[in-house]
Amino acid sequence: MANIKSAKKRILVAETRAARNKAIRSKVKTAVKKVEAAVAAKDKAAAQAALLAATSEIDKATSKGVYHKNTASRKVSRLSKAVNTLA
Repeated sequence: MANIKSAKKRILVAETRAARNKAIRSKVKTAVKKVEAAVAAKDKAAAQAALLAATSEIDKATSKGVYHKNTASRKVSRLSKAVNTLA
C-alpha cells in the first residue's frame, strides 16, 4: 500500500475512473447486442432504432475518452453494415 498522500489519491482516482469506464463500456456492449439481436431476428425497424441508440452510446463513450475515435468509427461502421444488409 502507498504511504505518500498523492499516491493514495491516485489509487482512489484510478479506481473511480476505472469503475466509470467499465459502466460506459457495459452500456455500449448492451446497445451493440440489441442491434445484433434485431439483425439476427431480421427486424429492420427494430434494428434501425437500436442502431441509432447504439451509435449515440458509442459517441458518448468516445467523447468521454473511453474509446479511441477510430475504434468507435469501426464499431458504428460494422453495425451500420449489418443493419444495411437487411432489405
